[in-house]
Amino acid sequence: MAEVIEGRLHGGDPEPSEGTSAPSETLDQPLIELSGVEKSYRMGRVDYRALRGIDLQVAAGELVAVVGPSGSGKTTVLNVITGIDRPTGGTVTVDGRRIDAMTEEQLAVWRGAHVGVVYQFFQLLPTLTALENAALPLDFARRGSKGERVERARHNLDRVGLGDKVDHLPAELSGGEQQRVAIARALANDPKLIVGDEPTGNLDSVTAGDMFELFNQLNGEGKTVLYVTHDLGLARRAHRIISIRDGVVVPAIAVDT
Repeated sequence: MAEVIEGRLHGGDPEPSEGTSAPSETLDQPLIELSGVEKSYRMGRVDYRALRGIDLQVAAGELVAVVGPSGSGKTTVLNVITGIDRPTGGTVTVDGRRIDAMTEEQLAVWRGAHVGVVYQFFQLLPTLTALENAALPLDFARRGSKGERVERARHNLDRVGLGDKVDHLPAELSGGEQQRVAIARALANDPKLIVGDEPTGNLDSVTAGDMFELFNQLNGEGKTVLYVTHDLGLARRAHRIISIRDGVVVPAIAVDT
């Protein structure tokens, strides 16, 4: 058994698994800080509290897994961090900016420039090629010339091992390849933060391991990576584990090794 205390493996600093780089010793200022975050949804005549006073920090350069049972609030935490959802209480600060205080327009611009999101179901546009999907955030942001956007998208597809499939439609790619396209798309604007919402949930165990290695590689290049997973094996490969249950951060859990 390996005990996770306040999200870290018992026995001091976590021992990264083979092939996983340890976080920098300069991780002082949090890139992400949630303070007293609440989130309630109106369901008929009842208010459902999805988050109940979440306090957490993630330092720049960390590789962090978020775990917890279904309905615990994991995805809601990611959504408030990325500005997809707004908290009903508390504050959300990312890279020194209070994103909970931004307008919808400000959030859209901020998210496009600073956050790359990878979803469980890929969310690729079926009529666009891998190259066109990977270039979408650049097109929306109108960054650079058309040629520069295409070149950057091609570069990112090459980074994830799909340099030879840039002209393929999503239906012509395997699940793992589609997720690689989604990661290339998340890298389009060179964000500091990569967020994955069950990014390996639809993949077999071998392909899921490959996806994690991509996250690990990006983390080694200086990206902060935060991902939700039900797979405790993949969670243990992170530098730190945050456990959420019933809308709160659980300070200590025990997991099998």
